[in-house]
Amino acid sequence: MRKLVVGVGGSSGAIYAKLLFDRLVQLKPQWSRVGVVMSNNARLNWELELGAATYRDYPFDFYEKNDFMAPFASGSARYDTMIVCPCSMGQLGRIAAGISDDLISRAADVILKERRRLVLVPRDTPLNLIHINNMKTVTEAGGIILPATPSFYSRPKTIEQLALTVVDRILDICGFELETYRWGEQE
Repeated sequence: MRKLVVGVGGSSGAIYAKLLFDRLVQLKPQWSRVGVVMSNNARLNWELELGAATYRDYPFDFYEKNDFMAPFASGSARYDTMIVCPCSMGQLGRIAAGISDDLISRAADVILKERRRLVLVPRDTPLNLIHINNMKTVTEAGGIILPATPSFYSRPKTIEQLALTVVDRILDICGFELETYRWGEQE
């Protein structure tokens, strides 16, 4: 049973976070705890882009961004996976530099030091050299950079189906078992 941290950063792309939450609810038999930390901008973007503060409706443990008493602020709590989705370039930069000034960056620091799985899902574009170097630094430290770049193989018909191609890839890379489009397996 996985113990998972989800950080929701402040860049545009709340649909990815919402669909990730939806999928995690469907995958409940595969996890024991999901701790969620949302930046202030993440909450604003969710409400702006999705029209309501529905993030409050999910059965996860929500923590404030400065709650360093959250269990996953320490490696002893043994959370095994962290996803930051979407991940702003500012958040990625703080993680790359080891600046633990909020709970998202502290939890990411803990996950990396404990050699556990960290998946960052940047949505920003274009990239400058600072962004690219920060991604390189996180990758060298053991993190995974998984850009919010949808695929079209499955011929998605809605925005949600298109965004799910990213969310399902995130969950695949985190080791969850799920039904999704698989290249070469569909007729």
